[in-house]
Amino acid sequence: MCTNYAAARRDQLFKHFGVEPPESPWRDDVWKDYPAPIIRRVDGAERADVATFGIVPRKHIPPGVKPFDTMNARSETVGERRSFSGAWKKQQLCLIPADAFYEPNYESGKAVRWRISMADGTPFAIAGLWREWKEETGAALSFTMLTVNSADHPLMKRFHKPDDEKRSVVILPIDEYDGWLASRSTDEARSFLNLFPAKKMHAEAFPAPPRAKKAVETGA
Repeated sequence: MCTNYAAARRDQLFKHFGVEPPESPWRDDVWKDYPAPIIRRVDGAERADVATFGIVPRKHIPPGVKPFDTMNARSETVGERRSFSGAWKKQQLCLIPADAFYEPNYESGKAVRWRISMADGTPFAIAGLWREWKEETGAALSFTMLTVNSADHPLMKRFHKPDDEKRSVVILPIDEYDGWLASRSTDEARSFLNLFPAKKMHAEAFPAPPRAKKAVETGA
């Protein structure tokens, strides 16, 4: 389960993904409820917007309901879980531009934060879902990352607690960006939910920076 990642920078959105960066700012390191860019297909054209990480933002959890996390959606049950099923059935698919993501490695006996990126250093896209919320200031977007079982993946099976199920976000090959966003059915969308080749990935221990107190600041 990915709860922290490095968002793609403004210049990377244009150079690598071919979209104009949104005007709103975002931080390099993204955590729950932080704003970050996503790429959607709107009226037949791809565009980048800022959305918050976690498809159900904390402020939209009803009073009296224990806070819960929605940064990741299991591909096996995405169509059944209330938090995700609406976006999945409506095919509200997005690309989540990233420079890296972080996972805990327990091979030393304790949690060590690792950074996972592309072996060639290029930015990449994680498969995601988005939804819209009506707020006092207008419409706001949120998103989640789709995950698959990674028990047999040479790299991604190394993360999370020893007894936990091994999961990985879905990294989309660059030649599948258009197909993912243009999926016309849930069955077609599922065909893109695969593990990325380990030989094209790079991972290393990476100490965590101090957590920011505020989610909205100029950055990236």
